[in-house]
Formats: sequence, structure tokens, C-alpha cells
Amino acid sequence: MKIDPTIVTFALYLILMLGIGAIFCKKIKTTTEYFLGGRGLGSWVTALSAQASDMSGWLLMGLPGAIYMAGLGDSWVAIGLGIGTILNWILIAPRLRIYTEKADALTLSSFFAIRFREKTNLIRLISSIVILIFFTIYAASALVAAGKLFNNIFSMNYKHAVLLGATVVLLYTLLGGYLAVCWTDLVQGMLMFIALVAVPIAAYMNLGSAPGTIMGDAGSQIFSLMPKADNGWLSLMAIVSCAVWGLGYCGQPHILTRFMSIKSFRLLPRSTTIATIWVVISLAAAVVIGLLARAFFLGLNAENSENVFIYLIQKHFNPWFGGIFLAAILAAIMSTIDSQLLVSSSALTEDIYKRLFRKNASIKEQVTVSRISVLVITLIATMLALLPNQTIFSIVKFAWGGFGAAFGPVVIMALYSRKTTWISALVGIVVGAGVMVTWYALGLGKYMYEILPGFIAGWLAIVIVNAFMPQQNAVILKEYDDMLKELHSEKEINKEEAGK
Repeated sequence: MKIDPTIVTFALYLILMLGIGAIFCKKIKTTTEYFLGGRGLGSWVTALSAQASDMSGWLLMGLPGAIYMAGLGDSWVAIGLGIGTILNWILIAPRLRIYTEKADALTLSSFFAIRFREKTNLIRLISSIVILIFFTIYAASALVAAGKLFNNIFSMNYKHAVLLGATVVLLYTLLGGYLAVCWTDLVQGMLMFIALVAVPIAAYMNLGSAPGTIMGDAGSQIFSLMPKADNGWLSLMAIVSCAVWGLGYCGQPHILTRFMSIKSFRLLPRSTTIATIWVVISLAAAVVIGLLARAFFLGLNAENSENVFIYLIQKHFNPWFGGIFLAAILAAIMSTIDSQLLVSSSALTEDIYKRLFRKNASIKEQVTVSRISVLVITLIATMLALLPNQTIFSIVKFAWGGFGAAFGPVVIMALYSRKTTWISALVGIVVGAGVMVTWYALGLGKYMYEILPGFIAGWLAIVIVNAFMPQQNAVILKEYDDMLKELHSEKEINKEEAGK
């Protein structure tokens, strides 16, 4: 019987991921360990887990496909994401790590409620609903990527491929919780990085044998940073529309959770450096992959263009090495969807089930409810992924914009404004999400990415409410000031240690 190297490679990779989940299954003793790994993650695990869960199959499939179709005009998305990542680590991570530990918050929703001393549970409920809606949609994009991956490599029926991907992610997420997710993300982040660097190098070395050219029929437009449009104003709006993807970072729960779980504030500078190097090189490589693919594969449509990374691997690597790099795509997919499932189940368990229905629920009961939540969310995401004509890029764009508009302004104001109250925070979430969805529904996204009007509207709503109803609770104000003092103290210690 002939052995298929790709099947062997994939099987070994999946066994490794399930093995990691099984290892951490025995280590879960508290809800803090299940949802945040006991706030004990190191700098490497935190950095690579954050970036791997951030980028997903979109980085290896969606972005190269967009560059293949439109050229460097769409690279503003990568530029915006790169800047957004760096600013998120520098401006959001330090304050969020200190504040969430002070508040003993396990989720973003609980942080909002505790930070503003909100008693009605409205902010928990609304933010949890936002998380469930957009993460279910986001998870569907990862399953679409899994379906395309298995369909192209193994000629597997698309529906069966989606079900296979959902089953594997479901198993190791259920087994090990947050620690399993983060440690698998570490492995997956390294594998993604290696593949992203190796594939464009191999393609460039073989460019002389390519049947076409990168320029193609579109000519110099491929290398222009100005998106194709009828006039200069539309081109400028297209650039802004792409670049504002970076605004979404401060509102993504699955990334912010990594900041909350790092072992110590003093590890953040190292994590920031690791994450910055990873994301800059990875985004640049994905853009180059999209350009080089134009020379090797002619006339692909928008849907097939999202497979160019797969096509380049199959063309330039033998089946054994190719199998490893193809597994990197599965790694990207799994590293995001597992994080999304866990954050969604955390919101359901911690902020809805425990707070509203079973305040005295035992740790075992909460973990059980969380696992049931993971199962239900996966089933709904799977059904969405099975709908026809789904593209990874469009699904991710909508979900990313939803989180950025709903939570981005609130996170910033919670960490940088003494005036903000729970009422203004709640109004910001509702207005931001509402404007974003309305803008999308009206079809205005073709002129400007809906995250920008949603983000601005949410931020303005908070500022306006704060002007008329500023924070006056002495306990909240003192806690904010204490956070700033601790932040300053920790930064001084980091400077002294760096000087040594």
C-alpha cells in the first residue's frame, strides 16, 4: 500500500494537538486555570499564542488571495494590522494586565462590570451577547478555511472537510481549556512563521520557470500602493478603509485575553518584541506570496485565489516538506478558532450562567457548562460554514469590524479615562455595534470599512455621556489611580532591570 506523505504529516500533527489537550486536561483545578491558565503564561507562549490566534487561516489564505487579485493596493490591510498589533501591545497590554488582576476578572465582560461597579448585569449581558454573535461568525470563517484546505489537498467533500476540522478543534479545546489552547498556539505560531518564510523564498528561486509574470494583464497597477478606483478621492478612501483594520485590535477578546493571562507585567516587554517581529515578517511574507502567485497561476477568480498558498506549496516542495507546510495552514485555522470557542464559552459560563442563573455554581459545574457551550457554538459555526459561496476574507472582515466597533472604544476609555461610567460604556458598546452593522447592511462598506464609522460613533457616545454624567464614585476613582501608580512602578522596575 502506497503511503501518502501529506496524510501522514497531517495525522501526526493532529495527534500532537490532541496530545497537548490531553496533557492539560489533568491540570485544570479552578475556573481561573480553565479560562486564563492561572495567569501563569510565559513571554513566548503569550506572544505567539496572541499572534497565532489573531491571524488564523486569513493570514495564509485570505490576505495572499486579496493581494493576488488587487495587488499592493490591498497591502494597506497588512500595514494597518502591523501598526495596530504594535500599538495594542504597547498601549493596551500593560494597563489591561494590571487592571484585570486587580479586578480579578476572567473575561472582558466581567472586567467591564467590575471596573465600573455595574450592579444590574446589563453590561455583562450585552457584551456577552456581542461576543457570542461575532465569535460564532468568526469561527465559521475558520471552518470555511478548513473546508477549502482539505478539499484542495485531499479532494475531500467540502462539507465533510468542515466537519472534520470542527471535530478536531472541538476535542482538544474541550480537553485542556485555555492552557491547551495557548500551548498548541505556541507550536502553531512557530509552524506558521516557518512556512510563511520558506514558501516565498522557494517561489522566488523558481520564478524563472513561471509560465506568466507578476504584472499580468493589470500592468503596473499591481505594484501601486494606490488601490484601483475611478478617482483620487475613492483611492484615498480605499487606503483608509484598509488601514483602519488596525483599529480592531483593542476590541478583540481572544487577543486581549492573552494580555490578561501573562505571568507578570515584567514579561510584557519581551512578549512585545517577539510579537512585533513575528507579525511584521509574517504579514510581509503573506503579501509577497500573493504577488509571486500571480506569475505561477493565471486567471484565478476571487474564491480560488484564496488557495494560492496551497498551490505554491504543492508546486515547489516535495510531499513530505509540503505536508508540513500545509499543516501550517491547519495550524493557523485551529489556533484562532480554539481561542474564539474558549472566549465565547467563558462569556456564556462566567457572565451569563453563573451571574444570572447559578451564582453558587461549583468549579466542576462551570467547566461542564463551558464545555457544553463550546459544543453548541461549534455546531452553529459549522452550519454557517456550510452555507454556499463563503469567502474567508469577507467573513473575517465583518466579525473583526464588529468587535473593533463594539469593544475598542470601551477598552480604551476604561484604561485611559477616569470619567467613564458603566452607563457610558454600555452606550458605547450598543452605539458602536449598531452603527457598524447598520453601515454594513446599507451597503456603505464598499466606500468605507464599517469598523471606522462604528468605532468613531462608539467613542463619541462615551465622550458625550461622560460630559453630562462623569464618574463620581470615589472607590472607582481611587482604583484607577492605584492602577496608574502600579503601572508607573512596574515600568521603573523594568527600566532598572534593562539597565543591568
